[in-house]
Amino acid sequence: MYLPRSLISHLYQQLIRTNHSQSPPVLILVSLEPDALCACRILTSLFRRDYIPHKIQPVSGYNDLATAGEQLVQPMKLQLGGSGGVVVCLGVGGMVDVSTVLGLDNVSDGEDPSGGIQVWLIDARRPWNLGNVFAGRPEDALQTIDANARSKAPDVVDGRIQSSYKPGQGGIIVYDDGDIDEEMATERDAFLALLKMPELEDEGGILDDSDGASETAQSVDGERHSKKRKSWSNREGEEDEDGENRRPRQRRRSNSSNSDGVSPTRSPQHQRRGSHSSEESPTPSQSQRSSPPPSAQPASPRKLRRRLLRLRRKHEAVLHKYYSLGSTYSEPISSLLYSLAEDLGREDNNLLWQAIVGVSSLELYGRSMTGVGISTSLDAGGSAGWGGQRGERIRQVLRDEVRRLNPPDPKERNGEWTRGESYGVIPCHGLSPTDTSIQLSPEPRFLLIRHWSLYESMLHSPYLAAKLHIWSDIGRKRLHKLLAKMGVSLSQCKQSYTHMDMELKRGLRQSLLKYAPMYGLDGLVPPPASAGRGKEGWGFVRSWGWKACLSAIDVSVIVGAILEVGKSGIHTDATGKPYDRHDRKREIVDEDGNLENQAWVARFWEAYDALGNIEALKAALPTALHLHRAILRTGTSLIEKRQIRHLRAFRMAVVKEGPDVQLFTHPAALTKLALWVGEAIAEQERDQRATVGKGGKGMPLVLAGLNEKRGVYVVVGTGCGGGVIDLAAREKRRQRVEEKARRKEERRLEKERKRGERREREGSADAEDEEDESEEEDEEDDSDDDGDEDPLSEKGYGRNRFGSAFQEVVDETNARVRIDSFEHCVVEVKKEDLSGFLESLSMKTVVG
Repeated sequence: MYLPRSLISHLYQQLIRTNHSQSPPVLILVSLEPDALCACRILTSLFRRDYIPHKIQPVSGYNDLATAGEQLVQPMKLQLGGSGGVVVCLGVGGMVDVSTVLGLDNVSDGEDPSGGIQVWLIDARRPWNLGNVFAGRPEDALQTIDANARSKAPDVVDGRIQSSYKPGQGGIIVYDDGDIDEEMATERDAFLALLKMPELEDEGGILDDSDGASETAQSVDGERHSKKRKSWSNREGEEDEDGENRRPRQRRRSNSSNSDGVSPTRSPQHQRRGSHSSEESPTPSQSQRSSPPPSAQPASPRKLRRRLLRLRRKHEAVLHKYYSLGSTYSEPISSLLYSLAEDLGREDNNLLWQAIVGVSSLELYGRSMTGVGISTSLDAGGSAGWGGQRGERIRQVLRDEVRRLNPPDPKERNGEWTRGESYGVIPCHGLSPTDTSIQLSPEPRFLLIRHWSLYESMLHSPYLAAKLHIWSDIGRKRLHKLLAKMGVSLSQCKQSYTHMDMELKRGLRQSLLKYAPMYGLDGLVPPPASAGRGKEGWGFVRSWGWKACLSAIDVSVIVGAILEVGKSGIHTDATGKPYDRHDRKREIVDEDGNLENQAWVARFWEAYDALGNIEALKAALPTALHLHRAILRTGTSLIEKRQIRHLRAFRMAVVKEGPDVQLFTHPAALTKLALWVGEAIAEQERDQRATVGKGGKGMPLVLAGLNEKRGVYVVVGTGCGGGVIDLAAREKRRQRVEEKARRKEERRLEKERKRGERREREGSADAEDEEDESEEEDEEDDSDDDGDEDPLSEKGYGRNRFGSAFQEVVDETNARVRIDSFEHCVVEVKKEDLSGFLESLSMKTVVG
């Protein structure tokens, strides 16, 4: 089931009404990422205000999620003596069958599969698991509802929750950000049609003893065996360890009943309904007695079977296409939960700031509408590259909220902060010791400029590094020339920004607007505010009195560094001893990564506390600076030493030596390095060839980081750009598709008319063969229509498909691969199997 955006507060208000002193606490499962962390703080703030007990459980991957399901969720079942309750998944489980992972489907016949547990699924990753979206409601709960009442006032229609819905029945409920209602009508119709179809092995009499059915059954068995995920263990024992060290299968695979693996599971009621309908077909004796006209004769079993198979293949193709488009990101869940608070009338500055930080963090990790990858947007502004028009609309809503909740003080009309908004000076402190307001600021695309020198901030900026080729001596000279043109000496720009000459700081923005375009830095600073564009591209800044002043990007960088490196920034091995990279006699410990996951979970609580404590944020600043110095050093080394190789489908590099190799054993830190290298390569190719890779869409990058302690490589695959989606072009494409469907319907009606006339003239002797031929002609017309689509405007073009490619390699080879991350473009490969894994991966399609 899914909850539409218009009813976003419906379930929460029901929870408030049913909450009492004996209610079980709400269990919150949170992924280890800044966006989910901010969403968790928003939700827990709402719970505290409404006195709703809750418990937070961080999860690092699918194995952790399954463990949480076994130890925390299943004991809540009514069958096991629990009291039921609510489980909230923030940033986890959107792409897999949640009921299977959490163990909610392990019940006996006749029992409620949900056990009185209701799961709220809030995730920005796509594609959705369609079983969660359009099914997810306990079948036994449906049986207890009166059929007449359900027909009069249904509370769930085609998976969509209505305003009359009352919780308490359990099930999986997906929070829709608007995409399901607006863009997934085709997938919904196909999924529900497959859900109601009878099995090919139905005992109704029309599908038995047919060669096609047996062949389909054999293909199903082969498909199920071919889709087994590989683990660290030997190949002979993988059947016994089916649930370990692998990402849970999506429902389209685990419940498949066809060779494509996309048909949903059906209940026994649906099977009986299909069997009953076939048994009620008129017998030959009945048809002879009634003597109907030739066109009214019952269809033969052969004809019905062919129609069913053709219709099934059509719907399966729709679902297969949806799942194979590649991964992408929708609206950040922190923004979605702020919408929930706004709908409840609970919004304030603290919740708004959490939403702003969560939205700002997406650009740091390359999470765009085409999956994880670099942004090739040339739009001006510090964060204009994420999400295109949709991302800018979200940021514009946040800017409006900032103005509404932080009105200017009339007494400070001529204050420094007001002048800063007018002339574009970057604020560095609050207006008073008690000032905690949020303001808009023309943030340049520098890194931690308030806490670094201007030179170091520009040097470590990923945007500037790629545009100026900072990794080379020529690039450093370009930076020096830019500073000289701006009138800033090296001695001035190398001291702390807060202690720079005030006149230089006041003129910095105008100098950048004047001289940055000479070096191709059009998006370095947002454009001046205008009546037409407003303050598009402007960032967000918050003050904590005179203690500190941080931008949203600054906070995202610091919180990310805490999650990836730790607050102390000191690396230890599994025994707690400091890591010594010169020790060549280390033994492989923590092979399954359990101890490492525990360390990551401990960092979650440090980051969670830091979001509400400015002193903790300031204390973690050296960790963030250390991480980004390491990214610059390592990226420069890879490019200078020519360690980036060009394979057939992507570029590849391996980080296995150097002083910072241990930093990049965390997937998120390795992703930041991959984005830095990928953007540098894209700019290098653009300068050399006046284009970016093949077809102007760039070249994907695979980066592997060695984890010597565990004897594995962490592998991340990043896309090739195109993070901006033109919504106007999408609307034109939708209109074109509707027009094509209208013409197709007209052709179909015309063929039906001609077919009826031909039947009247020639009789019904060859009616079945004629209908089969006409249906085949319709399929040919459909295929011709599909070929007319422009590949550049096709849905899914440029998306990151590394998740599907990794799975295909695992299915086809004996490489020992561990797929556990919620990011499907991240895997772990045994050290000895990396070369074979990459060789097989080079033959796959990694970008849509």
